[in-house]
Amino acid sequence: MTVKTARKRVVIHEDDVGMSHGANIAFFELSRFGTCSSGSVMAPCPWFPEAAQIAVANPDFDLGVHLTLTSEQKPYRWRPLTNPPKSAAMTDEFGYFWPTVPQARKAHPDAVEAELRAQIECAIAAGIDITHLDAHMGTAQMPEFIAIYRKLGREYRLPALLVKDLSGYNPASYAGELDIARYDAEIVRAQAAGEPVFDIVLETPWARKTDAQTAYHAMFARIPEGLSFLSLHFNTVGDFEAINPPDAHLRTEEYALFKTARVKAWISEFDIEVIGMRGMRDELRAAKI
Repeated sequence: MTVKTARKRVVIHEDDVGMSHGANIAFFELSRFGTCSSGSVMAPCPWFPEAAQIAVANPDFDLGVHLTLTSEQKPYRWRPLTNPPKSAAMTDEFGYFWPTVPQARKAHPDAVEAELRAQIECAIAAGIDITHLDAHMGTAQMPEFIAIYRKLGREYRLPALLVKDLSGYNPASYAGELDIARYDAEIVRAQAAGEPVFDIVLETPWARKTDAQTAYHAMFARIPEGLSFLSLHFNTVGDFEAINPPDAHLRTEEYALFKTARVKAWISEFDIEVIGMRGMRDELRAAKI
């Protein structure tokens, strides 16, 4: 697959679809508005059925699977779709996914593959026309699981989100010690196989000290030439305030900003071509990679 990189080509993506009702409504509204070009759904989460219903009713929407191996919100939690034994080290003492990436990385690869496959199959069974795979908190992209992650992408003929430099990827900042060489070897294999690899992934500015407009304008200004992925976390007002009171505003203010004309103006200002993941999937399938 040949990915054009002559200009700034950007996927404006909503992670965590299905985590909450507000995330689902934000995905629906911003996809319709044109400031969200793709999203990914968390099959183990309670609001997955509503997300699937929205996707089936709107087949033009671009929705992948946000492969999930962690459950970081407290006390709001979710469990694997499979029933892994304790020996698989995938869950805590209550049967929920671990809250942190270092804990989740200790899971047995066979159990991880079974769970990730179950999540993809769940989305297919729900009628979602899956456009891609990506990873909640980056866990499925960690060196222990990256080969499984790529394998599933090839098997289901879906682009799996990959970024050239793992050390510059936000999940690496909280993942613990990483074998970068092991990850880099998979990137070399992906590139040789013609799989799309993103130059950069920019994430919701969780630690921003400014207002949302200032922070996101700076984000758009940082987008380089080539292929970029904005990993965002839109949520309408009304439910995430109960899930995570201190940080809910980061999601709701992000959503509110992307409902305005400012974002569309920045797309023009910085000469950005907004793309989705569906086109990459269709090109990959046409090339029979």
